[in-house]
Amino acid sequence: MTIAPFAAGTAAADLNTQRLVAMKTTLGTLSNQIGSGRTAETYGGLGSGRTQSLSAHAQISALDSYIAAAGTGATRVGLASASVQQIATLGSTAWSSLVSARSGTGTVARSMLQQDAAGSLGGALDALNQSTGGQYILGGRVTDRAPVESAARILDGDPAEGLDGVRTVMAERQAADLGAGSPKTGRLDLSGAGPSVSLSESQSPGVRTNFGFTLKSAVSSNPAGLAVAVQPGAPATATLSFASQPKDGDIVRVSVQNPDGSQSFVDLTARAAGQGGDGTFAIGADAAASARNLTASLAGKTVTGVQSANPPGATAVLSGGTPASATVTVGAGLQAGDSVQITVGLRDGTSKVLSLKAAADGTTAGTFAIGASPADTAANLRAALATALDTTARTDLAASSATRAVSDFFAGSSSPGLSPRRVATDAAGNATGYVADPSGRTLIWYKGDDTSADPRQTATVPVSADRSVAIGVQANEGAFRGTLSGLAVLATTPFETTDTDGTRFEAYATRVQTLLKPADGQPSVQGIASELSLASAQITTQKSQNTATKAVLQKTVDGVESVSTEEAAAKLLTLQTQLQASYQATSMLSKLSLTSYL
Repeated sequence: MTIAPFAAGTAAADLNTQRLVAMKTTLGTLSNQIGSGRTAETYGGLGSGRTQSLSAHAQISALDSYIAAAGTGATRVGLASASVQQIATLGSTAWSSLVSARSGTGTVARSMLQQDAAGSLGGALDALNQSTGGQYILGGRVTDRAPVESAARILDGDPAEGLDGVRTVMAERQAADLGAGSPKTGRLDLSGAGPSVSLSESQSPGVRTNFGFTLKSAVSSNPAGLAVAVQPGAPATATLSFASQPKDGDIVRVSVQNPDGSQSFVDLTARAAGQGGDGTFAIGADAAASARNLTASLAGKTVTGVQSANPPGATAVLSGGTPASATVTVGAGLQAGDSVQITVGLRDGTSKVLSLKAAADGTTAGTFAIGASPADTAANLRAALATALDTTARTDLAASSATRAVSDFFAGSSSPGLSPRRVATDAAGNATGYVADPSGRTLIWYKGDDTSADPRQTATVPVSADRSVAIGVQANEGAFRGTLSGLAVLATTPFETTDTDGTRFEAYATRVQTLLKPADGQPSVQGIASELSLASAQITTQKSQNTATKAVLQKTVDGVESVSTEEAAAKLLTLQTQLQASYQATSMLSKLSLTSYL
């Protein structure tokens, strides 16, 4: 270490030099502040304010990212809202057209429904394929491809690839429900012997569980003339099994019968023991144990069928149970005007009352002639009942079958084994149930993400450090499927020349309207639009708050990092004056001698 030389009497000069250097440094600092408008060029130059500045800059940077994300999210949710609203408008317009056509007296409006529905279906599908910035926004997490197929492929399939569309699926289901031959009895067995007429459900558990009419009740207005004996039925029991042990994540779709007679799907996922929850069943020690666990998870539900990929190859064997039946016996007390009402159920949960009245000639619809003997009368009753069943099968049952088949088509999934369920037939071509593994036969109309339980969570916008707004949409949501199903039924069903009295049209119209406008409390397209509107409002509100917060933080930063040029200029002028005076004093002192002093 070197000690600087020291001479007595130099302390004042050294101190003066230090002051001059400090003033020179301050002069340079003030000049830089005036030129740049900043307090310092480095955070170190801010002194104690550097901590406040660094913290504020970090917060501003985060807010900038949130504001940018909100802008992108607002654009996306705005486009999604427009698409959803377009679908809601198309569905509402079709619903209103049906209302107008039902109240009209001619067939002109009805004849236009098919063409209009085909156009609306195409418009709805185009809306579901909305994109922004090269990304499709209604396919959940899948954004690199259009989420839905074209209307032409959905309606007609792709024959070159061996894929069936709505028309084929609908025709197949109607054939299964109405049955072969003519008249159509809706898979009910109609027979007669002597003075009695019998009507019963199919002896096949698979048929009476899934297809055609169910027999609900029969009532006579005059038991002495028309004695009715009803034998209630009992549902078949489903025995579930797996061809091989399911693995974790395998999905099994189970169709169950609801209390009203309709059917719905329950999707269950295989999970390792101890890792299950709602919508799952435990994987057992072997395939048989897993099947028992699957059955246990469906406790309280009437199983009508099952489907999955193969493996694991889930199957349901229907056995046992008894078909419902009714026997009407013509008695000696029969009089003109006596009637019998037979109520048949349909697979969509609705029912139809067939009322037949005794008459002298039986030429009027809904009547049967009183013959010379009870056996002759019973033969006439049987013929009238066959006609009533045929009429109802070709109207209400055909409409019910069409809407259910199309709904099943749109419920199809790209997940293994969950293609739209298809009809299984025997060697003679008669429908016996549903195919357990229908994959590969039917066009899958939706190609987006189908793994999320909550479609909104498939896309989120971070708007603050601890808050995100969910804006995801999936084109296969139940509300969209309902609207598409209603439009597809209308687009494939002509009404101009096949419905002279309006009965067939009425049967279709009432069911399609239910698809286009769900009951209160059910998911709706307008409900999705409301959710997106709320999300948009949340994004806008948070963006405004972030912008205001950023402005406050920017003022804090400016207070630490920026200087007032007017104040700095005043300080600079003062310092220049002081420095000039110091220079002059120093110069004078440096020239001072004893002679000058004296």
